[in-house]
Formats: sequence, C-alpha cells, structure tokens
Amino acid sequence: MDITYIPVQIDFLYLVAIIAVYTRFIVGWSVSNTMESEWCRQVVQEAVEQYGKPEILNTDQGSQFSAIEFGRYLTKDLKIKLSMDGKGRAIDHIFIERFWRSLKYEQVYLYPASDGIEAYKGIKKYMSFYNHKRRHQALNDQVPAKLFKDYSQAAA
Repeated sequence: MDITYIPVQIDFLYLVAIIAVYTRFIVGWSVSNTMESEWCRQVVQEAVEQYGKPEILNTDQGSQFSAIEFGRYLTKDLKIKLSMDGKGRAIDHIFIERFWRSLKYEQVYLYPASDGIEAYKGIKKYMSFYNHKRRHQALNDQVPAKLFKDYSQAAA
C-alpha cells in the first residue's frame, strides 16, 4: 500500500492504492485532496470487504500509515500483520512504485486532467485496463485479474 501524487491543472491530488504483490492486482484505490489515516483505513476496509483480508499489509513509514488508529484497525480489528519499510528503502515497495510509474506514463502524463473529477475518471479507466487487460511480462503475459482469481480460488 502506498500513496502518490497526481498532478491536475494548477494543483495535485493524492492517490492511494493496495497491490496484491504476487498477482500485481490492484485490490483497492482512492483519490483525495488530503492525506489522512482515516482515508487509508477506508480503502483497506473496502478492499477487505471485496477481496478478503491479506495476512500482511506492507506500507512505508508515512504518517497516515504510522497513525495509531490505522495500525490498531489493521492489527487489532482485522488481525492483519503490518509491515513497514525502513527509512529510505524505496526498493521494498518496488511493485507499487513500478505501478505508479506505469500509471503516470500511460495515463496521467499523456492525458493531463484539468480537475479532480477528470483525474478520477482517467484513473478509474486506467485501473480497469491495468487489472483486466494489461499483460505483464513478469506474469508470463497474463493479466492481473485472471491471475488473482486463479490464485484466490486455489487458496480457498
């Protein structure tokens, strides 16, 4: 799970996403004009309700993720182990960082948004493309949604 910024006209928005590392499937995401731990908690809650809970959730040490409420929700309420990267360890987050790069170079920079609504629509369209149509060389040219579904069924 990580947060990045999305430029729009004269400002920017924040985008949070949760990626299933093995399948590269984006299980949850949201856009906001503020970064708060409650926003991040809600994204986790929606992802868990839709796809089930993971054993471990990895984040960086951002204030939203290190907030007591966020940590308590994960570890006490959901019983998910929280893993945090060490300071300056961007490589620990390589899968989500690579996703940010793809999103920005394939959508955000090619189709600059004039406002938040336009940015949201473009990101939503890209998320669907990324999960359901974009083939990944590292996944033997499979799409994340199919691999996630197959993996989820095998684990059940």
